[in-house]
Amino acid sequence: MKLIVTLATLLVLAPMASALDVEAGKAKVQAVCAACHGANGISVADSIPNLAGQKAPYLEAQLKALRDGTRKNPLMNAMASQLSDDDIANVAAFLATLPGAPVAAAKSELLPQLVKTNVRFPDTRQSAFTKYHAINVPESRQVQYFFANDIALQAARDGRPLPDGSVLVSETHAAKLDSNKKPVTGADGLFVAEPQALAYAVMGRNAGWGKDIPDMLRNEDWNYAVFNDAKQLHAGINQAACLACHKPMAKSSFTFTLQQLAAAAKNK
Repeated sequence: MKLIVTLATLLVLAPMASALDVEAGKAKVQAVCAACHGANGISVADSIPNLAGQKAPYLEAQLKALRDGTRKNPLMNAMASQLSDDDIANVAAFLATLPGAPVAAAKSELLPQLVKTNVRFPDTRQSAFTKYHAINVPESRQVQYFFANDIALQAARDGRPLPDGSVLVSETHAAKLDSNKKPVTGADGLFVAEPQALAYAVMGRNAGWGKDIPDMLRNEDWNYAVFNDAKQLHAGINQAACLACHKPMAKSSFTFTLQQLAAAAKNK
């Protein structure tokens, strides 16, 4: 009887196994996952895990946990939320067929498209930009200031989606520290900033800027870039992380601060 049950179970499971589409999983990985995890499951950066050769049940369980939010990772929560059960099963099946990391790993063919950005550094101190928001970042003892150009400001004032030509900038400063190495707080509740910015994150959009970005990552025609304290582009940064993080904010013009921008615009 035990043998009969075992055979029956195998007969039931066999169609499920054959229903997996490894080629579909490969296509999904190469179209989207490859931007960060590499075309062959070997990541494009040391800070991103390799997925090649991981066991399919493990990968499937992790992707489902990321999708339903029981495993927290803002970037991957956003990406996994777009995957169906079939997508997850197929991606896991494909990655499980791959060998582990070789000495020289192939990188995604999409990577040049995602490293490339059309964003250029804007001068936020010019009159064409308005500071509309600021936040403390206690964990890193920093303060961030947010600026918008007039095109974005006018659209937010009118309650319209941010149009082509919009530019938003996040400017990060180290906080001044007291003798106990704690941030000094001003009367407005914000950390008092050191004068020199540490970095600038810029998002901007224009017609056609998103055309080479995979649909699963594309934020309409928004592009992203990070600049250092000398206002020079951080070479080689993959904007896939920015695209994935902002993807769930489609109803807010892919921005996290649209509400603050609209409020500032109406008060200007």
